[in-house]
Amino acid sequence: MSFPNVRPRRLRTTAAMRRMVSETRLHPAEFILPLFVKEGLTEPCAVKSMPGVLQHSRESLRKAVAEAAQAGVGGVMLFGIPTEKDAVGSGGIDPAGILNVAIRDVVEEVGDSVVVMSDLCLDEFTSHGHCGLVRPDGSVDNDATLAAYARMAVAQAAAGVHVVGPSGMMDGQVAVVRRALDEAGFRDTGILAYAAKYASAFFGPFRDAVESSLEGDRRTYQQDPANLRESLREVALDVAEGADMVMVKPALPYLDVVAAVRDMVDVPVAAYQVSGEYAMVEAAAANGWIDRDRAIMETLHSIRRAGAQLILTYWAVDAARRLRAEF
Repeated sequence: MSFPNVRPRRLRTTAAMRRMVSETRLHPAEFILPLFVKEGLTEPCAVKSMPGVLQHSRESLRKAVAEAAQAGVGGVMLFGIPTEKDAVGSGGIDPAGILNVAIRDVVEEVGDSVVVMSDLCLDEFTSHGHCGLVRPDGSVDNDATLAAYARMAVAQAAAGVHVVGPSGMMDGQVAVVRRALDEAGFRDTGILAYAAKYASAFFGPFRDAVESSLEGDRRTYQQDPANLRESLREVALDVAEGADMVMVKPALPYLDVVAAVRDMVDVPVAAYQVSGEYAMVEAAAANGWIDRDRAIMETLHSIRRAGAQLILTYWAVDAARRLRAEF
């Protein structure tokens, strides 16, 4: 049959009709809110390149997580910003370091009502800004870094984190972290593997947020934006090594990767809507060039439609409230 008997527009006539036949649905429980906590702050501090995003004090972090829980957000991902850095990122392993202290604060505040996740990487804590330990020639030492990740994972688990997020893109990182957690008695601590993390230009505002000290770039260990099959290999390795969930980062420029990963694995797939994606929408909306609220929801639907079950987004609370208001 063809026009005039077939009229697909009948299913778009009202908001109720469109809602009823919607193929892709978002739920607040699928959102994970990234949060930054800075050592020594007494009041939260705005991140200039990310309007609406804050570097939190320990106290304001508690309030932000409680707010996220109340909105129905499923999880939070914590990033720590120390006052002092060194070549080996010792602040990330120290039980008294800002990230581990913040984990304890947050777990004490919300318990199991929100999944508490933490970034497992050295870049925020190293004076050179790389995700691993650096050799004298400036290259990143994969295997020495793995030993540091193992200690960092145990420190975060001891602080009470529910899920660690190894994000450094070191070969073997998931296997080493899983073994370290199990041997330390933290068999129930999950791993969200940053399995396909690209060397992206869209990370710029994030580096402002964490006050990155990066020298050079991370192209020797993060993924080449030109490659898909290589990322699928990375994902397969992480699943084989024991990842409970896998992630693609960034999200919007890599929706084809999200879809391919979803088709390949039987574990939950996450995508990180990164700082540059956030900043572009906020900047365009501030200039009156796009409708902010519609753009936010459109981007989130596109990520979910591509196959991501979990979405890390700085709009997690905003979007969760909007969804709850709709129903």
